[in-house]
Amino acid sequence: MKLIPKFLYGSFVAVALLVAPSARADSPFIILASTSSTQNSGLLDHILPIFEKISGIHVRVLAVGTGQALRLARNGDADVLFVHHKPSEEKFVADGFGVQRHEVMYNEFLIIGPAEDPAGIADMKNAGIAMTRIANARVPFVSRGDDSGTHKRELFLWHLAGLDATENDPGWYHEAGSGMGATLNTAAAMTAYTLVDSGTWLNFNNRQGLAALLRGDPVLFNNYGVILVDKKRHPHVKSEHGQRFIDWLISPIGQNVIGAFMINGERAFTPSALGG
Repeated sequence: MKLIPKFLYGSFVAVALLVAPSARADSPFIILASTSSTQNSGLLDHILPIFEKISGIHVRVLAVGTGQALRLARNGDADVLFVHHKPSEEKFVADGFGVQRHEVMYNEFLIIGPAEDPAGIADMKNAGIAMTRIANARVPFVSRGDDSGTHKRELFLWHLAGLDATENDPGWYHEAGSGMGATLNTAAAMTAYTLVDSGTWLNFNNRQGLAALLRGDPVLFNNYGVILVDKKRHPHVKSEHGQRFIDWLISPIGQNVIGAFMINGERAFTPSALGG
């Protein structure tokens, strides 16, 4: 497995576009456009070597926010899309860029913040009301601000609260414009609130007094889907190799591998392709 850091993905794509389609089609690898959460949690490091050993197909990962991953796939710069914003994934297929969306797994989003919790949201059950309390308290909140699946969910939570946190430069709201790991580091340095997927949170060690304060609201449900980029739209796509990866990922074997991925004794993702 070869992970391509976010700051290099543009260069990699530029080089990939210069490769003749026939050479690319014959290469024993696929390009997977995925989210930073699948990388930051350690999931890809866990599952991809197993697939590669079984199949002989290497997976080169472009780990970016969901919005950027969708754009890469729309441009034909990936063979498979593995992200976590279902409405965008369904639109991707409906617009003719993807063949079919398959459920893969889920976890949840968490609202985290300083352990002393100046906004008073600890153990609340309603994420929208919690966001209102954070805004009313004018305490620091760090947004990913990168059009990722996490950022899209955060904006939805502000919508539930009837607020636009970016309006009129509120002062307490900060956009990191970066991946989940970097956003968490910023929140830790600022002792701020933020939204994070549970897998990345479990694997994050630089907490500096941050704590998980709210979880369990159904609006925090976080599901992941996988889609083969449509060869009809982009003829150079390695559809055979890409479909083989998808078939393995949603098979009983692949689902068991996902379910076996643990962080500090806790399952990071629950497999869902088989109805689990």
